[in-house]
Amino acid sequence: MTRPSEDDLIARYFAPLAISAGADGLNDDAAVVPPGEGDLVVTKDMVVAGVHFFPDDPPSSIVKKALRVNLSDLAAKGAKPAGFLLGLGLPPDWTEAFLEESARGLAQDIEVFDCPLLGGDTVKMPGPLTLSVTAFGYAPRIVRRRGARPGDIIAVTGTIGDGALGLAVRAAEREPAKAPAWVAGLDDRHRALLALRYMFPMPRVRAASAVAAFASASMDVSDGLAGDLAKLLKASGVGATAAIDDVPLSESARGALALDPSLIRTVLTGGDDYELLVTCPPDRFAAFASAVNAEGLDLTAIGRITAGEGLVISDRSGQAVDLGAGRFQHF
Repeated sequence: MTRPSEDDLIARYFAPLAISAGADGLNDDAAVVPPGEGDLVVTKDMVVAGVHFFPDDPPSSIVKKALRVNLSDLAAKGAKPAGFLLGLGLPPDWTEAFLEESARGLAQDIEVFDCPLLGGDTVKMPGPLTLSVTAFGYAPRIVRRRGARPGDIIAVTGTIGDGALGLAVRAAEREPAKAPAWVAGLDDRHRALLALRYMFPMPRVRAASAVAAFASASMDVSDGLAGDLAKLLKASGVGATAAIDDVPLSESARGALALDPSLIRTVLTGGDDYELLVTCPPDRFAAFASAVNAEGLDLTAIGRITAGEGLVISDRSGQAVDLGAGRFQHF
């Protein structure tokens, strides 16, 4: 089978996606980031087969996840997307069918998130499929992790735990014999919704303006709510209290917990949520929540920032819960 050369591959699958004038049709070795208002924000994340997605996941879900996890980081800084660079490391068994579906998926997200492809690089690798995205955005005010102050309200967008539970569902789809009992106990609709939350995370780009206007500190929840909150606290030099019962859960996650209450640890520490974790002075929180709600999203208070150090997460009886490291560990 004859495969296209690198130049042909770029011209056929990716140049049609590079619609920004700054990309110059991918005919050069560099691009100009489109102009925007505010500070330029840059983020970079990689996804690797067997680590961040299953090798047999649909190509559109793989490329969309690679882009969306970066857009989530931009949103957490209060930035709206301006464009991205794509690094694509193809394994020896790559196919044009993979590239065709990947290009279609990217085209959809480029339109949905108004985030043009500016350029990148494509290489053949001896190892697993690897995608690296560098995303650019503009923020009227960059919101760091380090801005939380005692008395601030801690809040999250959306629901927590769906991504981690969805990972278990997706794994069970691939190896039904190893499926935990709670997966089999869920109805088909809830299993499908959880798997979709894992495979197609939804970055909260629409909340970026509200974050820039109201948040004192912000980051996205990628490695687990408890662990990511601990990182925010460390950066800000503060402590916090939070209540498990206040953490917003989807109907699907509640169904899973009803079947196996021990899954609460997975919900709080598993990651892959890509929701926003924010803090805000109490006198501004109502306006913050209203601004987020106006974008069709929920913002739920789950705790308070305290003086000192450490995070205390309490159960329904008021007892502190030990969650260990509280997050996914890359190494």
